[in-house]
Amino acid sequence: MKAISIHQPWADLIVFGHKDIENRSWTTRYRGRMLIHAGLTVDRDAVLDVRDWARENGGDYDDPPYTGGLVGFVTLADVVTASSSEWFNGPYGWVLAEPHYFEEPVPYRGRLGLFEVPDEMVTAAIASARPAGALAD
Repeated sequence: MKAISIHQPWADLIVFGHKDIENRSWTTRYRGRMLIHAGLTVDRDAVLDVRDWARENGGDYDDPPYTGGLVGFVTLADVVTASSSEWFNGPYGWVLAEPHYFEEPVPYRGRLGLFEVPDEMVTAAIASARPAGALAD
């Protein structure tokens, strides 16, 4: 299955349904289900902002966030060069739909670009994945 590595907290915002565009400097012809890998890099300022936003809205956010594994999946629906989404800043916006998060992340080493993860590594996680909702239940 295809996967892409994304810094935290952006990976979490995607799988929990709060971020609908992933900006890239490159495009792809691939469309379909794509795993979201939480890379080892963490944007600390953004984590603090997300944590504060979650608390203000009655939720919670893990600080530090999980890194170094697969946290969920989305459908890559399209790649655009313009969008009204607040998350778009180009040059290519990967339009993400149908986000799901894993109750238990799957440890896995990320890579640059789109990369393949063996299906057997994520079969159980996908079967028990939950559709996006709030940052905390």
